[in-house]
Amino acid sequence: MTALADPTAPPPASAAAPPPPAGDRRGRPPRRRPSGAGRTLHAGPLAYGILVLAVLVSAFPFYWTLVAASRSNADLAQAPPALVPGPHLIRNFEAVLEEADIGKALLNSLVVSGSVTLGTVLCCTLAGFAFAKLRFRGRGALLAVTVGTMMIPPQLGVIPLFMLVAELGWVNQLQSVILPGLVSAFGVFFMRQYLVQSLPDELIEAARVDGASTARVFWSIVVPIARPGMAVLGLLTFMASWNDFFWPVVALSSSEPTVQVALRQLGGGYVHDQSVIMAGTLLGTLPVLLVFGLLGRQIVGGIMQGAVKG
Repeated sequence: MTALADPTAPPPASAAAPPPPAGDRRGRPPRRRPSGAGRTLHAGPLAYGILVLAVLVSAFPFYWTLVAASRSNADLAQAPPALVPGPHLIRNFEAVLEEADIGKALLNSLVVSGSVTLGTVLCCTLAGFAFAKLRFRGRGALLAVTVGTMMIPPQLGVIPLFMLVAELGWVNQLQSVILPGLVSAFGVFFMRQYLVQSLPDELIEAARVDGASTARVFWSIVVPIARPGMAVLGLLTFMASWNDFFWPVVALSSSEPTVQVALRQLGGGYVHDQSVIMAGTLLGTLPVLLVFGLLGRQIVGGIMQGAVKG
């Protein structure tokens, strides 16, 4: 005879319920790792196609400038125009040097753009650090006034600025173009926003505890951290100063031109020689490409640094 099982007896060990999943000390279940974590993302054919199309569209204006600078004016008037470089590049460069003092214009533009860029990066980084991390009365009001000046059209200040330059005797001198551009409201706001996100307050407090002055904190802590942002601001400032035409053509004459002022002297006559104008434009574009090549790594590093921190 078989014995009847006692209904009040506990179930056997094999039929026991599985133990609950292990959690942390507070009893919360463990976090599940996302299914895509740790995987390397690979771009597909569509992404590469979009990138190639963007590169072609972006590089075509520069390529067309090279083609037009190496052709004659008659070649550019043909329909359809030629799409490959021609043999007249050197001759067009010689025509540029004969019609305008492009060498002096390049030197003046390098002096003006370099001075404006250095002054803007230094002054705007100092002001941005003050607005971002220092505490003083009227900080918010001063920042609001600084940002508010960005809404004023620059053309409204040309007449009083020219009167001031004439009073100082700086007409047709490079300092009349350099000094008004040493500080920009955009640069102050840009560096302030960058330092708010990238500069921890703990670093400044630790430096203060070690007895560092404000100047030491700026040169030893702020400048190394702000270097990517300074590179971006420097590139934008250099390009804006290099391409500026309105104020240099007012304050300077043909005897002390910048590149943009000298380019208007090219291709004169009843029929403008577009090939010579394009050759001068190509010469004026090369320094900007060189600066971008030098600061490009800093710009990419700043973007990647911000992406990692985000």
